[in-house]
Amino acid sequence: MQSNIFLFDTQSSHENLLPLSFTRPISDFRVGIQTIREKWESMLPGNYGYLPVEYLREKFGDGPSDTEEVTLIAGSLLPDPYIIKEINSLGHNQAILDGDEPIAFKGKYSDFLSSNFSIKTIDATIRRIRYAFDVFLRNAEEINNDFFRLTAGRKSMPLGDTNIVIGNFTDESGRELLFIEEGAKVEAAIINLKDGPVYIGKDAEIMEGSSVRGPLVLCERAKIRMGSKIYGGCTFGPYCKVGGEIDNAVMFGFSNKAHDGYLGNAVIGEWCNIGAGVNASNLKNDYSKIRVWNYHSHTFMRTDLQFCGPIIGDHTKIGVNCMLNTATVLGVSVNLYGAGFPRVFVPSFSEGSPTGGFSNVPVKKFLQVAERVLIRRNVILDDSDRRIYEKIYEVASKFKA
Repeated sequence: MQSNIFLFDTQSSHENLLPLSFTRPISDFRVGIQTIREKWESMLPGNYGYLPVEYLREKFGDGPSDTEEVTLIAGSLLPDPYIIKEINSLGHNQAILDGDEPIAFKGKYSDFLSSNFSIKTIDATIRRIRYAFDVFLRNAEEINNDFFRLTAGRKSMPLGDTNIVIGNFTDESGRELLFIEEGAKVEAAIINLKDGPVYIGKDAEIMEGSSVRGPLVLCERAKIRMGSKIYGGCTFGPYCKVGGEIDNAVMFGFSNKAHDGYLGNAVIGEWCNIGAGVNASNLKNDYSKIRVWNYHSHTFMRTDLQFCGPIIGDHTKIGVNCMLNTATVLGVSVNLYGAGFPRVFVPSFSEGSPTGGFSNVPVKKFLQVAERVLIRRNVILDDSDRRIYEKIYEVASKFKA
């Protein structure tokens, strides 16, 4: 009998991962090829559910009943054979902690809520997405992990002879480094496999003149447009369209950066559009360590990062030739346009320019635009989505700088 497994988010982990977690459980973050939930489902069999923060539960589920016997796993925890072994060996009403925070538990849900459990000490390295920038920091590693697990025992579609491959098609163990799913198109591209594998999803496309380096992921129906320069550590989720120069960036899905301009060390949510000629800094002129806006602490947190580009929430639009300073954080439904650099934190539901200032975007206006955007991909904005966005509109006001 399979276990009932719930991927849970705490309020603090949710806030530390805003604005990306405004619209989804943390386990729906895409890191590597798959989302965190998809990784767990493929590596640890069970009946999976979400346990997100309260306002997301109408859409994603309420979680277990108090008396239900469950396995709980933090949605921010990345699976690997070592942590899975430790979770499988948990006794009844036993938990694994990361510091003072539970990240895995077996037993009755009511006992978890009351902290009525013993603690299992483990030696395995705990790999988590604690902050938004962890997504791009861990992406190259996760591409490698996902690639070899998902392609093992499978045969790639052939690569056409109009392309140039740099490096070997297989690694020292004989594993293929290029995998092309059915329906994908690749013509007149340069593909460098020396630093990692390249995964090209179903019906995806790399257009002519593009130069790409592994590790790289192009998910289902995503496109790399003509003449693009794509460096390693990038993941482009389903239906994304990308162009220009991109380095170590993750786009969750349904977002576009289809034209020239630079983007690096960045995380982009869904339904975003980055206009032609947009350039985003990922390095400070004085080479000092970067501070980035943190919603949970309501301040700019210190990091050990020297490189960090933008973190952009869902449904944000950036107009042509806009510029972004290092580590700019844009919330949900930001509409940015005009000349100059905006502030390095722009709250959700804001529109305007650095020179003209910003005003509030009414939620009714946002929903009208979102509906038009989604229908282009045959996605319906249903009533539960509308209520979630209305709630985000309410709670986002407390996260203004």
